[in-house]
Amino acid sequence: MAWVSQVHAISTEALQQGIPTLAPMLESVTPAVVSIRVTKTMPTSSRYFFNGDQLPDEVRRYFQDIPNFNREGAQRPYATGAGSGVIVDAGRGYVITNHHVIDGAAASINVQLSDGRTMQAVLLGSDKNTDVALLQIEADDLVDIEFADIDTVQVGDYVVAIGNPFGIGQTVTAGIVSALGRTGLNDDNYEDFIQTDAAINLGNSGGALVDMEGRMIGINSAIISGNGGSNGIGFAVPADMVSAVMEHLERDGEVRRGLLGVTITDVTPDVQAALAVSVEAGALVTSVMPDSAADQAGIQISDVIVQINGRSVGGSRELRNIVGLMRRDQQVELVLTREGERLTLDATIGAADDRRVAGAGRPALSSEYRGAQLRSLASNANNAAQAGVEVVSVQAQSRAWAAGLRPGDVIIEVNRLPISDLPAFNSALENLDQIAALTVLREDRRMLLFLS
Repeated sequence: MAWVSQVHAISTEALQQGIPTLAPMLESVTPAVVSIRVTKTMPTSSRYFFNGDQLPDEVRRYFQDIPNFNREGAQRPYATGAGSGVIVDAGRGYVITNHHVIDGAAASINVQLSDGRTMQAVLLGSDKNTDVALLQIEADDLVDIEFADIDTVQVGDYVVAIGNPFGIGQTVTAGIVSALGRTGLNDDNYEDFIQTDAAINLGNSGGALVDMEGRMIGINSAIISGNGGSNGIGFAVPADMVSAVMEHLERDGEVRRGLLGVTITDVTPDVQAALAVSVEAGALVTSVMPDSAADQAGIQISDVIVQINGRSVGGSRELRNIVGLMRRDQQVELVLTREGERLTLDATIGAADDRRVAGAGRPALSSEYRGAQLRSLASNANNAAQAGVEVVSVQAQSRAWAAGLRPGDVIIEVNRLPISDLPAFNSALENLDQIAALTVLREDRRMLLFLS
């Protein structure tokens, strides 16, 4: 009895002092998180759906009394799916969710508010590459959510995931920010995920990931799981990317991506050694598209872009994400390093559909290097090179092919040292025990390729 009295005394004291709780924050935030149900039209299969006219007379007479048996055509079946969304503008009825939640929802998209009201939503736009979609609903007394400043989010911050897992209804789970800037889930997409161990399951997609102040730091998007359940590895699209995509979708119904016109890679220790690069982070320019925004701004191969509009660039994917969400014709200021010097250039972002395709050259015979057949360049009508080494052919799946060398390319520099012919090329590689940075001319375009 003494032990029970002691526990009771401790509990009473804790209650008097106030036990930490998320309830007040959640009370103000959860009304902004909605459940989404989509209905998708499925194609009719003639194997299972047919009308009576398709049957022989001796068989059809046995089914005449079945209602609607002789209807013309079969009704298409429907598939339904569940997800989550977040009200981001109560006045305009804007709801953000994931692209994959509504993808293919040709029949209807229904939104259920936390108070039980249900209404049909209109799809304003969607972007597969960031997995963000914008819906609009009409309803009174909506509650929206505040966006967090993503630059203040740190690994270890406590977060709460709110959504509709497995369609069972609004659910809240808690955890921490496990990592920032996660990429690699899909190399074709624009990724900068927040990783969290807050439980995220099927149906949570499109729901809110919020901080302890109730501000949205991202929308839950993906999990790594073998069974569809939470393994403590979930990912959210960060709020700044959501906001940028939303502007595009509101204005154009799609993301009309900008293009700087460069091919880029990360600055690695090998790259630093090969090119004597003085910075440890940034996006190394390996190719510049002719007449692109980068070309007109004066960007050159081997430049390292370290800032864009005052925002630091940590690597190639970060620059790609930033430029990909900029408007066409937007003016930007680029800070870069070139041969140890720091430069500032102004550029006008171009349109991403203005990409040009590089061509290939003609075959012949000569020396081999990492699966590429080479020869000294005498003349080449496909580009403006006067000296160098021409790539005659490249074996598929060879190291040269993997590095990007293609027939018709002309190698004009090795680690920034000009080469005039094949003997000079071999001499440049003789004492090289590190990665080789090859400056290549492809038609009228210079590019930088790396071979170890």
